[in-house]
Amino acid sequence: MSHYEKNLNKNDANFVPLTPLSFLERAKGIYPNYEALIYENRSYTWSEVYNRCTKFASALEKIGIVEGDTVSVMAFNTPEIFEAHYSVPMTGAVLNTINSRVDAKTVAYILEHSEAKVLIVDRQLHSVIEKALSQIKTKPI
Repeated sequence: MSHYEKNLNKNDANFVPLTPLSFLERAKGIYPNYEALIYENRSYTWSEVYNRCTKFASALEKIGIVEGDTVSVMAFNTPEIFEAHYSVPMTGAVLNTINSRVDAKTVAYILEHSEAKVLIVDRQLHSVIEKALSQIKTKPI
């Protein structure tokens, strides 16, 4: 028999949903000067990551991204793709990450199926994207 009450009503003391965005805000608030991300010779604190994400989200909004839009990203495991996981949801849009190892035909299918409004690509993947874009009707920004 448990000594703990079960089926408590949800309230701020026992239930706070943890979303990626609330996690980022909490990390920035509690650990603003702690390293959040280290990649090669770059490192960012939680405060810096948060600020970069809000700037990224603002840039997406300036080009017309709104709630419900799809933003596709094809990149390697870099700070930029990490930041996209926060920045895109900040706009209310949906993040669609595309595996950097798939072929152009698969990328084309993913882009059409997702109805991506914007495509963000690592330069090293340009040739695959170029081939994929030649195979689709509606091209993302």
